[in-house]
Amino acid sequence: QVRLVESGGGLVQSGGSLRLSCAALGRSFSYYSMGWFRQAPGKEREFVASISSNGQYIYYGDSVKGRFTISRDTTNTALLQMNSLKPEDTAIYYCAADDNSIKLISVDYWGQGTQVTVSL
Repeated sequence: QVRLVESGGGLVQSGGSLRLSCAALGRSFSYYSMGWFRQAPGKEREFVASISSNGQYIYYGDSVKGRFTISRDTTNTALLQMNSLKPEDTAIYYCAADDNSIKLISVDYWGQGTQVTVSL
């Protein structure tokens, strides 16, 4: 089975940090871009960050630029370091993989989601 398994969510105070991890299982993801979307209750799904298969291209949503850092240390693993967290970052974060678009236009696989809650 091809699947994305993500972890690292939790509860943190404003200004704190969390690191999300996404591991692709079942096949090589050497040709897949990976990244995250997030969705809060009552809001549309929002692009957070993406990284190309070789790490050459990285994109961030405007709301997280300067605070979040995406990396890819292995072919099948992506990391999202989230610093200076704000209550507005509270959402379920979904890992995603796309073999066609470095900006995750057509997602092929989704992670199960992990809850990030930032308190005041």
